[in-house]
Amino acid sequence: MVKPGKNRKASGSNGGNGGEAAASVPATPTVERASQSGFPPVVASTSPTMSSARQSAILPRRHDMWEQSLRQLDATAKAINLDPAAHEVLRHCKRTLEVAVPVRMDSGELHVFQGYRVHHNQFRGPAKGGLRYHHEVSMEEVKALAMLMTWKCALMNIPYGGAKGGVVVDPRKLSMGELERLTRRFTSEIMIIIGPDKDIPAPDMGTDGQIMAWIYDTYNMTTGHAVPQVVTGKPVALGGSLGRIEATGRGVSYITAAVAKEKGLDMKGLRVAIQGAGNVGSNAAKALHEMGAKIVALSDVQGAIYSESGIDPFKLFSQLGPKESIVGFQGTKTLTNEELLACDADILIPAALGGVLTEKTAPEVKAKIVVEAANGPTTPEADEILRVKGVTVVPDILANAGGVTVSYFEWVQGIQYYFWELDEINTRLHKIMTKAFSNLWALSKRERISLRDAAMRIAVTRVAEANKMLGLFP
Repeated sequence: MVKPGKNRKASGSNGGNGGEAAASVPATPTVERASQSGFPPVVASTSPTMSSARQSAILPRRHDMWEQSLRQLDATAKAINLDPAAHEVLRHCKRTLEVAVPVRMDSGELHVFQGYRVHHNQFRGPAKGGLRYHHEVSMEEVKALAMLMTWKCALMNIPYGGAKGGVVVDPRKLSMGELERLTRRFTSEIMIIIGPDKDIPAPDMGTDGQIMAWIYDTYNMTTGHAVPQVVTGKPVALGGSLGRIEATGRGVSYITAAVAKEKGLDMKGLRVAIQGAGNVGSNAAKALHEMGAKIVALSDVQGAIYSESGIDPFKLFSQLGPKESIVGFQGTKTLTNEELLACDADILIPAALGGVLTEKTAPEVKAKIVVEAANGPTTPEADEILRVKGVTVVPDILANAGGVTVSYFEWVQGIQYYFWELDEINTRLHKIMTKAFSNLWALSKRERISLRDAAMRIAVTRVAEANKMLGLFP
């Protein structure tokens, strides 16, 4: 029979991709099957067909990411005259794993969740990529994001291939106990393909340092010894790296400052609008504010706020509870998320979900620079519209690469059992991010191509070179 699900306690995970605070939303209906052999009822996991009201405020997510990723690769392959054999290899994921994740719920019921882990490529090193908990996760999305990680790591010239993982779940509806049992069971299911020299997970949307701590402990208990480099984004007390939480947002600020400099713009007083006030958006806002930029707009899943005179992000976030919306902050005007995209600003930073800049919203963008802090916030149609408008778009595989870069630092520190000071971490991050940007900018100007095309050409060329040197086994 079909029965309504129960509202469960929010997990408090904000996610590494700018995930927002939890909302109270109705649970998805579940299907109860008759129990057998004395076991409690089994509840089949079903994915909601709609997001909550707060989640949907960020605009629809893309569902054709894999096809778009392939088209992007195909266009790059043609532009650089990529060897057809290498092209064919890169169009496929090396390994995909789909698992059922049975979890005992607080009610005593057994709930089966769907989980995924994908390795796109490992030519340049072990696979690296985040783990997301979201009710719209799909294999196609995970494959696309794994491919994106391959290009991102190659562009930053760090020794990783691309991976990604996800569980179809709304973590806000789980108690902490349920979330822990889900994480530990999922970890046990993907143990066959993860490891410090095989695949190193990290936080992403809906997951955080606590989730990584449970993965770390589960791996340790299974292997019988501590392996701190098996996962990154861990709490510092467990061998995590200083600066990892802020890394993606800080990296966004470094890239924003670099592109502003190339455009001859002074960061002091530069008007910046940021869609998303989660981990990435909030830390980018703070870092840019410290650089002298004026944060004129911010948003979360409930809406956006705008102030022509600027918003102090330190004051804003210090006054908010962990699940409190920024909407209504004193001295600000309330906007919708869509209106934020079109507000008066010099720089627009989409730092929430993908697919927010579309053929509908792109024509209204007033900013002359867009820095993609979220994964895939710009559709191909919007990309062309922005190009015609003369808007400079800094692609996601560069703009939000601060997270994977400091994850790399954490992995290295874990291998060495020697940990760096925060100043050293930020200095190294700045050096890697700005060097990658300089290479990108130079190619873009030399070939008269977009920054996105330049990024893809650099990344695909590096992966293809590794493929050529490795050869084919057997």
